[in-house]
Amino acid sequence: MPCPLGEAMRRREFITLCVGATTWPFVAPAQHAPKVIGFLGSGSPEPSRLRVFWKALNEAGFVDGQNCAIEFRWAEGQYNLLPALAADLVRRQVSLIMASGPPAARAAKAATSTIPIVFTTGSDPVRDGLVESLSRPGDNVTGLTLFTVNLAAKRLDLLRVLVPHAATIAILVNPNTSIAEPQKKDVQAAVSTLGLKLHVFEAATESELDNAFSTITRLKVDALVVANDPFFNNQRSKIAALAANYATPAIYEWREYAEAGGLMSYGTIATEVYYQAGIYVGRILKGTQPSTLPVLQPTKFELVINVKAAKALGLEIPHDFLMLADEVIE
Repeated sequence: MPCPLGEAMRRREFITLCVGATTWPFVAPAQHAPKVIGFLGSGSPEPSRLRVFWKALNEAGFVDGQNCAIEFRWAEGQYNLLPALAADLVRRQVSLIMASGPPAARAAKAATSTIPIVFTTGSDPVRDGLVESLSRPGDNVTGLTLFTVNLAAKRLDLLRVLVPHAATIAILVNPNTSIAEPQKKDVQAAVSTLGLKLHVFEAATESELDNAFSTITRLKVDALVVANDPFFNNQRSKIAALAANYATPAIYEWREYAEAGGLMSYGTIATEVYYQAGIYVGRILKGTQPSTLPVLQPTKFELVINVKAAKALGLEIPHDFLMLADEVIE
């Protein structure tokens, strides 16, 4: 049986198949040696995000196989693998580490104080100790924060439009990540203000997801907020199917959940985040110091509603609310 770490280090071929067929115009800069990017992922490959990441690199003049290469390392939700994966990239003396997700960002930060790091994170990077401040990150680290932990209460408000009489709310979090607690507190504050009852469920494995949804049904939860987490993203098809099977109205962060059959999602536009990350990576590879690049924050958010899922749950979608959606999945 293959070692999980070894499996995580053999994903480059998969990525090449997913993103290598799409190319963009580029002008290759003069390079003495190819730049090697270490891509450290908390979860699994997301082809749509990697395509726009490559697009930004191509526009900056970097192309795979000519003057640039990417070494991919994927933890696939097994966060305990990240320190070893990060250490391997450091040993290989990559030119830069692109850290996707809060666990990967923390592992990269702990692994090196000299190799430039560009991160994407849903948490507060100052609170997590990744940077000194958003405007002046300092050291070798910068990136983009999605501030998804601040949207949990907003998602609850949106969900209650479809389930207006919900009295018992649940939030599902992964206890193994730093973004669980702030998201939980965000929903707890909102539920307290509204005078509702809250149940907190934790899951870090597939079996724990099964158990959580079984208990959610037994406790007759009216509505569920699924917290942002790379492991949950990996399991989005399973989570959406469990919510449907147990007839639980749920809201998620990423549009991919709604595309997988989930009821609705509200959050940042992931492809824009990774395109901006690619721009930062390109600038740093050309010589810009990470400490001079402020941590970027999202300016656009999208609401996606799955009408088919709503009908299966017996929910009526108000016309005005439907008009607010950035995309409606029929």
